[in-house]
Amino acid sequence: MSTLEIKDLHVSIETEQGTKEILKGVSLTIRTGETHAIMGPNGSGKSTLASTIAGHPRYTVTSGSITLDGEDVLEMSVDERARAGVFLAMQYPVEVPGVTMTNFLRTAKTAIDGEAPALRTWTKDVKAAMQELRIDADFAQRNVNEGFSGGEKKRVEILQLELFKPKFAVLDETDSGLDVDALKVVSEGVNRAHAQGNMGTLLITHYTRILRYIKPDFVHVFVDGRVVEEGGPELADRLEEEGYDRYAAGSGVAVAPAAQA
Repeated sequence: MSTLEIKDLHVSIETEQGTKEILKGVSLTIRTGETHAIMGPNGSGKSTLASTIAGHPRYTVTSGSITLDGEDVLEMSVDERARAGVFLAMQYPVEVPGVTMTNFLRTAKTAIDGEAPALRTWTKDVKAAMQELRIDADFAQRNVNEGFSGGEKKRVEILQLELFKPKFAVLDETDSGLDVDALKVVSEGVNRAHAQGNMGTLLITHYTRILRYIKPDFVHVFVDGRVVEEGGPELADRLEEEGYDRYAAGSGVAVAPAAQA
């Protein structure tokens, strides 16, 4: 079992108005085999957490720590984090002109594993995963995400997840922009990756609809850069009914102990 541990994490960015603190003491522990859902309103810091785990240079960690099996993630470069087993499915996947899907996937897999996958087995695995995700075979020869629809880009993110087999998958609003059919296909891909490997999942979302297909073990509510409440799947059901107004300033809702650690 592997453990991704976040302790009292404070993160800031530089803006035209000066330094702005986004995360204000976040603590989470995720183990392989677990699915954690992070929910909260816009601007609460959910995507900042995802980008910080992955190593986005825009975000500055001012205090706190992130460790993977005791190793300091914050001291790792972005590619070192990927090789250590951290995967980020981006909220807005970028286009990579001039690089075909076939070349990208095999090059990335080689970099992560330290050796090239056996070509015959690899080709079979890629084709099977694309079929499961309903990605047309022609996409293998297209440039990464170039001209893809929003839903197609999200399916390609999950294609990478299934092929790369990370220890921890951070899914940053993977459900955004998906219709019902695409949401189901993407969710099935995440569930397959979770079942096939020893993977922990950190699922960031605004809405509970994806949680109908990907069942969380734990739910954490983010508001203003903090975890304000934690619970099981029933917490997501309550959020669906009540929304986030109860966490507004002056509501009397206490900050979760994990956020104060």
